[in-house]
Amino acid sequence: MPDDIARWLYEHANPLSTLAPGAPGEDLKPLGEALRGTRIVGLGESTHGTGEFFRLKHRIVEFLVREEGFTTLAMEASQSAARALDAYVRHGTGAPERLVARLGFWTWRTREMVDLVEWLRDHNRDLPEERRTRFVGTDPQLCADSVEAVAAFLRRAAPDQAGHVGALEILARARPGSLPDPDKALMRRAEEIARLVADHVERSGPGDGADEALEHARILVRAADLVARPFAAPAGEDGVYAARDRYMAEAVARLVDDNPEARVMVWAHNGHIAKGTYGDQVPALGSRLRERYGDAYYALALLFGKGSFLARRGNDLQGPPARHRIGTGFRSLEAWLADAVPGDYYADLRAAAAPAGAAPWLHATHAQRSFGANVRRFSYRWNTAPLVPAEDYDGIAFVARSTCSHLLPPMED
Repeated sequence: MPDDIARWLYEHANPLSTLAPGAPGEDLKPLGEALRGTRIVGLGESTHGTGEFFRLKHRIVEFLVREEGFTTLAMEASQSAARALDAYVRHGTGAPERLVARLGFWTWRTREMVDLVEWLRDHNRDLPEERRTRFVGTDPQLCADSVEAVAAFLRRAAPDQAGHVGALEILARARPGSLPDPDKALMRRAEEIARLVADHVERSGPGDGADEALEHARILVRAADLVARPFAAPAGEDGVYAARDRYMAEAVARLVDDNPEARVMVWAHNGHIAKGTYGDQVPALGSRLRERYGDAYYALALLFGKGSFLARRGNDLQGPPARHRIGTGFRSLEAWLADAVPGDYYADLRAAAAPAGAAPWLHATHAQRSFGANVRRFSYRWNTAPLVPAEDYDGIAFVARSTCSHLLPPMED
């Protein structure tokens, strides 16, 4: 452990008294102070299958909503399915476990996510409509609800056109890059249907569910674009990963730009909320928010020392997630974070990062662990990504031990 890192962490780490939701928020006040003047905070995670990350972020959401006036939780989850979950947290419509299970990814089908959603509902229950916290999905893919909503609307408003939606049914389950098509015929069909809905809204007004149908139609256009982009596209703006992050950033920007009072919490992987790039130099969601909003965007990474987490093995997109274990090791930044300060803590990097000479390690390249929804079968323990702390993140929340999140039981459609 380099002495300068140990010394800096000893001086700047703010211990977290607990990770449990519902606890008093005194130990989170340094985070609240760091977020003064911001409108968006990215809440990251180095794995999607760590129970402690769910609980800590649940606790942070409680604190930011109650004490700091944040208004919206935006998830790396299906834009389409999240609209029904928003109706639950704001109005109590539907069953929370079923709605969470339909968010499009196994990663969110957990008891911990249901607990958070039920807290949002309890918080909103007695508040006036304009003060209720919203739940929004940012990812256009996996949009069965949108296909159904647009088809139902056209059956009512333009029965002779309703049959055209059938060509888009594949978007209910197709993944980005799964149907590469340089001509983007599917996207053109989605655009035609969106124009049909928009024309009806212009002629007849926004009633009869037209506004809702129009937003679903626009989701279908974005989903069709992602499906048609090849994985082999060059890095940069043309790649499917870059397009996905751009669409997620645009979803957050609409929330902020449409309401001057909005303050948004963005829940996504560390790679997405980072202020730079990830993978093969893909511009991250967070980099786009940073470019657009400057210091009004704050990127908080969540890292862990050792333990277990859930992920699917290899390239399996259908099988159940498996338990994976990892020790602290000695070459990653996480090993240094674990060695320097015992327990769980939060450290603000932004204020301490300038001038650069005050903490040179914050401006040097390190290795951070990074695990997605799937991991390599045997070599996942060495799966790291480059990190320059002050350039990639504004703060770090460190959890000493990770345990697996708790999956919901399978549900029938």
